[in-house]
Amino acid sequence: MRVDSLERAQGSSDNPCTSAETSDIGSRNRSTCNSKSSMIVVSNRLPFVLKRNEKTGELERKASAGGLVTAVAPVVIRGKGIWVGWPGIHLDNPNEKIPESDPNDKTPTAGLLSSKIVAIHAEPKLFDSYYNGCCNGTFWPLFHSMPDRATFIGDNWKAYIKINEEFADKTVHALHLLQQESKDKPCSPPIVWVHDYHLMLAANWIRQRVEEDDLKCKLAFFLHIPFPPWDIFRLFPWSDEVLQGILGCDMVGFHITDYCLNFIDCCQRNLGCRVDRKNLLVELGGRTICVRPLPIGVPFDRFVQLAQNAKPVLSTSQKVILGVDRLDYTKGLVHRLKAFERLLEKHPEHIEKVVLLQISVPSRTDVKEYQDLKEEMDQLVGRINGRFTTPNWSPIRYIYGCVGQDELAAFYRDAAVALVTPLRDGMNLVAKEFVACQINKPPGVLIVSPFAGAGEMMHEALICNPYELDDAAEVIHRALIMPEDERIVRMNHLRRREQLNDVDSWMKSFLKAMDSLEEEADDIGATSMQPVTIDDFDEYLSKYIGYTQKLALLLDYDGTLAPIAPHPDLATLPLETKHTLQRLSNMSDVYIAIISGRNVNNVKDMVGIEGITYAGNHGLEILHPDGSKFVHPMPMELQDKVVELLKSLQEQVCKDGAWVENKGALLTFHFRETPAAKRAALAEQARRLITAAGFTPAPAHCALEARPPVQWNKGRASIYILRTAFGLDWSERIRIIYAGDDVTDEDAMLALKGMAATFRIASSHITKTSAERRLSSTDSVLAMLKWVERHFSRRKPRANSLTYKSARKARDTIQMHMSYQPPTKTSPKPTPPRTPDKSSSGSESS
Repeated sequence: MRVDSLERAQGSSDNPCTSAETSDIGSRNRSTCNSKSSMIVVSNRLPFVLKRNEKTGELERKASAGGLVTAVAPVVIRGKGIWVGWPGIHLDNPNEKIPESDPNDKTPTAGLLSSKIVAIHAEPKLFDSYYNGCCNGTFWPLFHSMPDRATFIGDNWKAYIKINEEFADKTVHALHLLQQESKDKPCSPPIVWVHDYHLMLAANWIRQRVEEDDLKCKLAFFLHIPFPPWDIFRLFPWSDEVLQGILGCDMVGFHITDYCLNFIDCCQRNLGCRVDRKNLLVELGGRTICVRPLPIGVPFDRFVQLAQNAKPVLSTSQKVILGVDRLDYTKGLVHRLKAFERLLEKHPEHIEKVVLLQISVPSRTDVKEYQDLKEEMDQLVGRINGRFTTPNWSPIRYIYGCVGQDELAAFYRDAAVALVTPLRDGMNLVAKEFVACQINKPPGVLIVSPFAGAGEMMHEALICNPYELDDAAEVIHRALIMPEDERIVRMNHLRRREQLNDVDSWMKSFLKAMDSLEEEADDIGATSMQPVTIDDFDEYLSKYIGYTQKLALLLDYDGTLAPIAPHPDLATLPLETKHTLQRLSNMSDVYIAIISGRNVNNVKDMVGIEGITYAGNHGLEILHPDGSKFVHPMPMELQDKVVELLKSLQEQVCKDGAWVENKGALLTFHFRETPAAKRAALAEQARRLITAAGFTPAPAHCALEARPPVQWNKGRASIYILRTAFGLDWSERIRIIYAGDDVTDEDAMLALKGMAATFRIASSHITKTSAERRLSSTDSVLAMLKWVERHFSRRKPRANSLTYKSARKARDTIQMHMSYQPPTKTSPKPTPPRTPDKSSSGSESS
């Protein structure tokens, strides 16, 4: 039987010997928890495998066993939910009907009708690149903190994206099916529960599609393996996309709190999200995502019954030290054998008294790394046995293969010591299954690695660092000689905890976290973050700006200062934001520049504040505070083409609500008001027209800009503005804040990286950014501006605070600050313009 991480999505991650012939005991221990909502489970594999009968050629179901199937399948069935996943084989005919379960099937999935199954079909080569290439070749070693074993291949990542998109499409299809069934029945929104590292992008696309289709649902994700710390996770070239994919959910679950904190830390440090570590919350795109520790359990009572009914299989007088693992480099098998060898060296009194029974299940046998591991294990077992074997005894009994559940339960029950010592593991259910089967008196002893999730909660087990061989040998020695009363006390505590926190309890904890448990639940804790306040910027900005430096504020307009509106003319600057900018413009140590995609005169009219710098058309034209203007030279041949392109766009793509904005040097094709189904085709047609005319098409918010092919953007414009205002050595004397909301601002954030505090105002959609922090809305930008105002208003006056202004201009600024009043219905008198620092500036046209 081949057991690999495909089945890990079904919860069999750590019991590699779980066989398909699940006994009817499982059917008598089905979950009794009920959900207020229907559930769609999305996992890499369906809860059963399809096999083709060699004689009849017909498809048949082959049951899968495991914690997730046992706990979740009954809830899905009772709620008339749906399971989305890959059936285990590539079908020549994707429309071939999935068979119903066998009438004699007693497994938890027996009641899952074929109409409640949505199968994924993919081209085999693409699926192999996704599964073996990206999932197992990259995520598996990386998330287990073994980056030296990970490969980072672009084509594998592209395959991962495509398969995740396919899963998202099938999930939305499943949601439509549920909506059709319940259209006349009032019910809670269904829960979509996405599982494991195979599908870390799917949730974000599901969210986008359900918003477009006006479907209601609650989204959740659960990771069955560890989530690595930031310094490991950031090695993945597309780590931002993975985090944002997971954050498409409303709730994200991990086995233990450590993994939750690792994830939250990555969200803050990689994405610049606002987080709440105390309440385990992350904010992205104005949404709060709850992060919860949900330690998975095992069907405890079922394993007790298996142990009670299992026939003895160990016919030996020696104490048995048991190891049960897939043959995987994360399990620490080589370290375990060496620690056992060290035990026999240091404590020869155990010779002929103990035996190590190591069960290693074949895994990924076609991968060279796993072939090498098997060869190393074979050689090591042979060497240790050759060294210590006596005529009546061999120290290691090595089983390379699979063991049935009844036989496994007997091994668990009769073993004196269980070694669960992975180098890294998400939870490891072998430890929990061993405890459940310990019904003998006196019981055995459990040894657990601190690098497995089980090591965090199974406190009464002996903790063993698998990397430290001498210490590991001493821990095994201690387990073998442990007094009977200590063994009983430790195992009793372990058994009570695992019985209480079994797999059904895990399912209830999940439903409680989703506020979908039918029975009354206790308070589920904080589920939303407080709105952004001024104080949220203290830690980040006060350290960066300090109390002596001047500040340059470089700000985008649409989507940053003013909320995005259906039409550019409606994107007005909120009055409170305008007043704050006005007061900041009067502060001697604060310099402001607005850098927009609008033409320069339009953005100046929209902001309406004198004495600051305005840059239009992404910096192609810049209006300085003293009235001087910079215009980037344009190729002569393009000036006539602008008119031709405008005409072409108006004639060919200005339909269904789409229109063209003429900005002079730039044209922008807007399709915000176009029906979602027609946007892609119109945008593609506009893109071809723009390219054919010799311009560069650049995406914006539901728009496409036609930019002249000149090497100038917001990044170059920002450097020019700073150099002109503060001189060639500006980077040594000026602190900078840049805030923007779209891809055009990324040019500036990249140009200023390492030299500025940068903010990206980002939605929930997957957004790659060079910004250090993310903000959810224009309200968050206003809070940041208010922090700047508070910070600079608290500064004590400095003798050199106005050295870059003339004395007369300084007096004008002070007078303007004192006489400022909020705008009234009557037109206020124009305030004198502020001029940039000219004392050390270069030429205006340089």
